[in-house]
Amino acid sequence: PDGAKGNRAWSMVNSQSAKKMKKLKNEKGEWVVRDDVQVSFKVGGDKLLKGGLTVGFTGYAADGSRRHMGPELGFGFVLGDFYQEPVLLIKTAWGGKSLFVDFRPPSSGGKVGPYYTKMVEEVRAALADLGDQKYEIAGFYWQQGYNDMVTPQAIPEYAQLLVNLVSDLRKEFNVPNMPVVVGQLGNEGPVAEGAMFEFRKAQEAGTKRIKTAVFVKTTDFARPAELSPCPTHGHHWFANAESYFLIGDACGEGMKSLLK
Repeated sequence: PDGAKGNRAWSMVNSQSAKKMKKLKNEKGEWVVRDDVQVSFKVGGDKLLKGGLTVGFTGYAADGSRRHMGPELGFGFVLGDFYQEPVLLIKTAWGGKSLFVDFRPPSSGGKVGPYYTKMVEEVRAALADLGDQKYEIAGFYWQQGYNDMVTPQAIPEYAQLLVNLVSDLRKEFNVPNMPVVVGQLGNEGPVAEGAMFEFRKAQEAGTKRIKTAVFVKTTDFARPAELSPCPTHGHHWFANAESYFLIGDACGEGMKSLLK
């Protein structure tokens, strides 16, 4: 909401990352649009958003709102600065989905997750849109897990599911050593026990079993509910703009470390 603590405008002035976030606006106070980093994101299954990296590439755009941001913003800024060549971010995102069922990879047995199939289809469509342009699939960034964390039987399987997901995607796109970044489910900061603790352990264990992969801890980026726009939405980091920016930024740095 406008004027809310923890939203983008507030965070760019008042948060501990204000200096780092300054680059998101130009001298005129407008949100920067990067031409060297393009985004392709299918919202709600039918509306394709394409264009230079800026705020607004989120699920809320299905209703016409381009005021929100996800981790793609910080992530894209890091990779845009890293590469001389143009960068394309193909974002796929659907709320409330599990790896246990919704994204279940083929090699895990059982029914292939419908969102695994949709993700692959949307990536293929975005690549086909490039026409004759040469491209290289440079990496995969996975930021997910709340629905698995609240499904007790999913946690013990999660590490293996993650290993299978990466293995299947590497085969699918014929990139055997595709670099992979897994962003920790860091919502609401550090915990010492319980489902969130067990789930984070499974995320990290799975990532460690994948070659050319890095696990990025994000609990430091959690901000208190009272300094955030949506104090009841712990599952969405209380909608804190600084949190989303820092998650993307750190995962971008993680990807950079694999690409060097």
